[in-house]
Amino acid sequence: MTPRLILLCHGATPALRAAGFPLDEALDARGMAAARDLEGRFAKATRILSSPALRARQTAQALGLEPEIDEALRECDHGRWAGLGLEAVAAAEPEALGAWLTDPKACPHGGESIAALIARVGAWLDGGRFEGYTLAVTHASVLRAAIVHALGTEPSSFWRIEAGPLATADLRPSRRGWSLRLGA
Repeated sequence: MTPRLILLCHGATPALRAAGFPLDEALDARGMAAARDLEGRFAKATRILSSPALRARQTAQALGLEPEIDEALRECDHGRWAGLGLEAVAAAEPEALGAWLTDPKACPHGGESIAALIARVGAWLDGGRFEGYTLAVTHASVLRAAIVHALGTEPSSFWRIEAGPLATADLRPSRRGWSLRLGA
């Protein structure tokens, strides 16, 4: 059986709905309900992984799954911006926010740059021993980084990938690296 890796974004949270940089927050009621609606969809997964973040673990639990925590699936480190809204950061540090959104190597918040996130996720993908069907409950940033790595695109393409709550990416290892499989 060809290994299959499904990356699943966690359900919605208050910070996500408010366009904020999250702390370790819980799913909101709608996010929890939407995740529960997917229960059974990933029943064939032979391995379940999760980011250590509460919102990712709650998503897995809402699906009726008991995940193994994997630190490599953690959210991008937003440094001192964690817990702030995008509007607040834009008002306080417009140049810094602009740099972060346009330069993948920029790290004005003191956390993790987009380039570093892509490198971290790429190392996890390439170093992982994926067998069978693995479901990894994680964050939009990790899903986007994985797609950038799998397709071998420039880090600047990170911001062109939209991934909302409960979005998925289906990745398969191949002789040439990773491929992205689109579903119908």
